[in-house]
Amino acid sequence: MIESLLIANRGEIACRIIRTARSLGIRTIAVHSDADATALHVREADEAVAIGGARPAESYLIGERIIAAAQATGAQAIHPGYGFLSENADFAQAVQDAGLIWVGPNPDSIRAMGLKDAAKARMIAAGVPVTPGYLGEDQSPDRLKAEADAIGYPVLIKAVAGGGGKGMRRVDDAADFAEALASCQREAAASFGDDRVLLEKYVLSPRHIEVQVFGDSHGNVVHLFERDCSLQRRHQKVIEEAPAPGMDAATREAVCAAAVRAAQAVDYVGAGTIEFIADASQGLNADRIWFMEMNTRLQVEHPVTEMITGQDLVEWQLRVASGEPLPCRQDQLSIHGHAMEARLYAEDPAKGFLPSIGRLDAFDLGDTVRVDTGVEQGATITPYYDPMIAKVIAHGDTREEARETLADALDAAIVWPLRSNAGFLVEALDHPAFVAATLDTGLIAREGDALMPPALPSEEVLVEAAQALAGPQPVPGFRLNAAPRQMAMLSVAGEPVEVDFADAPARSRTPAVDRLLVTEGGQTWEITPYRPAAAAAGGAGDGAILSPMPGRIIAVDVTAGQSVTKGQRLVTLEAMKMEHSLTAPFDGVVADLTATPEAQVPEGTLLVRIEPQGEQ
Repeated sequence: MIESLLIANRGEIACRIIRTARSLGIRTIAVHSDADATALHVREADEAVAIGGARPAESYLIGERIIAAAQATGAQAIHPGYGFLSENADFAQAVQDAGLIWVGPNPDSIRAMGLKDAAKARMIAAGVPVTPGYLGEDQSPDRLKAEADAIGYPVLIKAVAGGGGKGMRRVDDAADFAEALASCQREAAASFGDDRVLLEKYVLSPRHIEVQVFGDSHGNVVHLFERDCSLQRRHQKVIEEAPAPGMDAATREAVCAAAVRAAQAVDYVGAGTIEFIADASQGLNADRIWFMEMNTRLQVEHPVTEMITGQDLVEWQLRVASGEPLPCRQDQLSIHGHAMEARLYAEDPAKGFLPSIGRLDAFDLGDTVRVDTGVEQGATITPYYDPMIAKVIAHGDTREEARETLADALDAAIVWPLRSNAGFLVEALDHPAFVAATLDTGLIAREGDALMPPALPSEEVLVEAAQALAGPQPVPGFRLNAAPRQMAMLSVAGEPVEVDFADAPARSRTPAVDRLLVTEGGQTWEITPYRPAAAAAGGAGDGAILSPMPGRIIAVDVTAGQSVTKGQRLVTLEAMKMEHSLTAPFDGVVADLTATPEAQVPEGTLLVRIEPQGEQ
């Protein structure tokens, strides 16, 4: 067994690996950027090494520094986690060339499955069904456009080296293809250093089904059943579950067998996931489930597989990397109950899910579910990395039991003062279509505002808050020719709210407080007495387009004096490894333009100001 392990990652997955390594008696070494010097994974490891600046390109993506840290600390092996260098075949090879154990598949397997076009060709040869599309070498815009026209819209443009929902665009109309292609290629080049793309037919009622596979160096390959990751927003998974609802035994056997063949085709060793797209318009049927890609690493959603199988997949990884055979044969693996995982992000659904950055002054997810996290109360969410703060995982004997347990845990989640998507997750879990398991990857996009959590707490919560802020004596009030009222003017997240609590049940006589944090439906609000003077500090106005977070301007699409229409893209900002389009709030004229391409801007910077037509 490996005796010492360097974890080439950060956050939640680094803490997850440390937990299992410690249970096996393995010494752990963390690496960290300047921004992560006091992070939880650094403090939980037995040893830690600084490897560079805050940006990933200055630290976590520099393989030479990670290998040097392993050698300096006497580590035997390197575990890459997911993201960063986990699917970089050259890094895997460099680790092995340095005489270290790579906890992952062989570099040749990563190369074979890392490029989506080559992977699909290999799958076709192995008898694994694939989605219709274009995998050609000719990457000219004209050729790609012609192939898209031939496939028929909608089509999906995907970065050849992509993953994690990045470098992917759906195109519904031929007129939009050129712009979508350019944006996809730009994001692919920035994220993966490779702007090549492939095209796929876009399935109109798609479900995302993936199969966990595992191989060892003795020629054994097994599957640990399937997961359903169909609930997605902009190609990013939101809620995952296992097993897939509606999957009958015959379909499960066919899909999982295809996944094993796919792994065997590349002599796979270690943890991997074979991803399929299913046309769910007539339920799940093996004849309408096609290979999409393989992720040659541990997946973010691996805990749901652990929960239904009772296996520790990180332990499996470490044992296989140590040369041991797989811990179980296929006939020793079975499904027990149902599990669901939600990804809790520091982001604000009310502001287009923009990341919420800053100090996490209050953070509590309770103790009724499994929580995998890399942060704790008092930590800071920075703009440099993915803003996921935790994975919340529930298990039950049935799907409904798992769903209710997860929804209840998220309903009580406390995240403050940062905004989180917990309220959105609660709404999604309680949506009738999700409850009924009538899923497809377009559910969130279709439902839109129906999944947005309420802007204010319920009347009951507001009344209780008003009473607590008032103390033992109610706030009196009167109206001419009317009965007296008991009123309070509260500030809820900075907005004035009037509350009438004359008919509320009497509270116990407790001293008044001047500030409350209340949590309901996964959202946390600060409530204080309303103070008009304090609330008068205004913003920049409706026509002011401010940078919603620190980031880099990658495109400016307007000029000063130009007329624009509501919704027209003005500026594109790159932050948190994603592109964010800032658009015109109404028809008008560009009165001020301070944004310039490649500029780094802090949060709140005025980029563009739009004046209504005729007001200049």
